[in-house]
Amino acid sequence: MSKRGYSIYLFAACFALAALACHSKNETPPYATGEELPVIRVPNVANAAEAYFSPDGKSLICNAKYEDDDTHQTYTISLDGKDIRRINDIGRDACSYYFPSGDRLLYTSTRDNLQLPEGNWSDPQNYPTGAELYSCDLDGSNVTRLTNNEYYDAEISISSDSQWLLFGRQIDGKMDLWRMLPDGTGEFQITHTAEWQEGGAFYMPDNETILYRAWKVESEGQRGMPMTIFTIKHDGTGLNRITHDEGTNWAPYPAPDGKHFTFVKVLPPHNFEIYLMNLETGKQTRVTYHDSFDGFPAFSPDGHTIAFSSGRDAVEGERRLTLYTMDVGSLMK
Repeated sequence: MSKRGYSIYLFAACFALAALACHSKNETPPYATGEELPVIRVPNVANAAEAYFSPDGKSLICNAKYEDDDTHQTYTISLDGKDIRRINDIGRDACSYYFPSGDRLLYTSTRDNLQLPEGNWSDPQNYPTGAELYSCDLDGSNVTRLTNNEYYDAEISISSDSQWLLFGRQIDGKMDLWRMLPDGTGEFQITHTAEWQEGGAFYMPDNETILYRAWKVESEGQRGMPMTIFTIKHDGTGLNRITHDEGTNWAPYPAPDGKHFTFVKVLPPHNFEIYLMNLETGKQTRVTYHDSFDGFPAFSPDGHTIAFSSGRDAVEGERRLTLYTMDVGSLMK
């Protein structure tokens, strides 16, 4: 499965498995009738998570595992499920993203560091130090390696004007936000906090403000670990705390209107649900109503639809996420 592709999936995998384990006791997932807007499952998707729309809104890029895969790899999948492409089959992959031009892809992989310990995408204290960032053509060819170190580089995205790649890097156990040019040069460290672990970052439509989540170092490893959503300018100034409760506020993704974003809250006892928030008013609106894991929400380019990952159709005892879409236009007020 893939986090902020797997990168956030990194940590999210633990959450997802815990939620699915609780859910697996129910033979039939109990939907909250009348509460949730219509949900469409993306057909022909096996085990997949953390999907992001292509610029034309017709396809998704995600982390998926099909029958002939030993591990999760980067895939692109059309919304009708008819066009499925495996982008990489070497090493282990994590988070991925489309270039705004629609002709290149970004992804995280251990493909060039197979000699290093595998680590664990879900354990911040044991992230794969062989995780590097790559770009490639839509069919996986013409691969360009963007980073070359023994740090953990992941959670890759790009500004809508194609000027900056945004990612998370862990050095000596410390996660921070970084940016660089699309060719891998011009690296710049954005955050320098000793007490917070930052990640899961995306540029807002102004191509200067960054939306991200963070947890306190002292809270790391807790079940239901508290997380907070922030914004910051990409020069490291203008830090602004967005959520103020002590719960888990995770996986934020900005809407194209620059006013809303979608994110995940963990409700008691361990229920992952998707919310919308208005940055101007602070209003939060619940989007999903299901007792399985719902997470990794991401907006379509037109801002009407979200893609998300869910375990709602998993059978009893099965731990599996797959992909869904929902039209949330009526909630964007």
